[in-house]
Amino acid sequence: MALLAYLKSLFILQLLMGFVFVVSGLIINFIQLCTCVLWPINRQLYRRINCRLAYSLWSQLVMLLEWWSGTECTLYTDQATVDKFGKEHVIVILNHNYEIDFLCGWTMCERYGILGSSKVLAKHELLKVPLIGWTWYFLEIVFCKRKWEEDRKTVFSGLDRLKDYPEHMWFLLYCEGTRFTEKKHQISMQVAESKGLPKLKYHLLPRTKGFTTTLQCLKGTVSAVYDVTLNFKDNQTPTLLGIVHGKKYKADMCVRRIPVEEIPNDEQECASWLHKLYQEKDALQENYNKEGKFPGPTIIPHRRPWTLLNFLFWATLLLSPLINFACGVVVSGSPLLIIGFILFLIIASIAIRRLIGVTEVKKTGSSYGDQEAKKQN
Repeated sequence: MALLAYLKSLFILQLLMGFVFVVSGLIINFIQLCTCVLWPINRQLYRRINCRLAYSLWSQLVMLLEWWSGTECTLYTDQATVDKFGKEHVIVILNHNYEIDFLCGWTMCERYGILGSSKVLAKHELLKVPLIGWTWYFLEIVFCKRKWEEDRKTVFSGLDRLKDYPEHMWFLLYCEGTRFTEKKHQISMQVAESKGLPKLKYHLLPRTKGFTTTLQCLKGTVSAVYDVTLNFKDNQTPTLLGIVHGKKYKADMCVRRIPVEEIPNDEQECASWLHKLYQEKDALQENYNKEGKFPGPTIIPHRRPWTLLNFLFWATLLLSPLINFACGVVVSGSPLLIIGFILFLIIASIAIRRLIGVTEVKKTGSSYGDQEAKKQN
């Protein structure tokens, strides 16, 4: 075990894994670009192909969580709810406290066969992120600038296109709008007090417009809302860098299925319903901090081998020529070639580190309620 932990900590192995992810992602993005010719001919075929292409990329990240770090994910829910996973269109509401909360959501998507067709209401800045934003673009992900006057038309048209999506999808919403930090929480609770809303201890005040709009547009398509509350054992604060270094975490996810028929149709009442939901999520987090677990029965879905096999396929395809090239450079003895290859490794490591930086709490998120930041923007 000590040897395995040492191998996982080796920078060269991490760099090679990053190389596989980046190069395979670029290949997948190119193939996605080529599939655009199918859009006017057969839209549903285009979507099915791109779901599989996206799976091939996202599953490499899920592999890091499940197989490389060995992170465990336990569900707190009933069997009747689990039996519906992957068999219906749903909206998923997840708390936004951790750098890897999206990975925990993706691992559940993968285990129930809907990773490639998972959707999200994403901030527009992510569209510019190589691989991630580009893949999402081809998946018809809805991007928003979080300025309703500018987003209204884009959001409505984007959601309307998803009504006839051929694959079962989970549409992820971070209703808090940004990741939880103490500063943002303080500002958020000032907003709650000014609006006469109950204060939350573990969440930011939810932004209701995204949820009410998504529910309104997808009504008749989605059959339920999954309320997911995520926490980690032993007060762990997981990071994507920790996952890359092979650190193991223990994630607990409380999942409640709420049929859309139980959610008010009126926009104002729907917004009030969401605020009440977040008060319940807050109570769940309070209970977790006291008891070390969520209430209810537990289910541990087994990881599937496909994420590992997919990564091994790409690694075999891409690392063989890279290693052959590296050996050729060393054997050649050419200082120019050796320096060039070292520069390539340095640039590659910087690029991969910047991709990881997209997930870091201190580098992401909006200037929630921060008037000073807004003035600077």
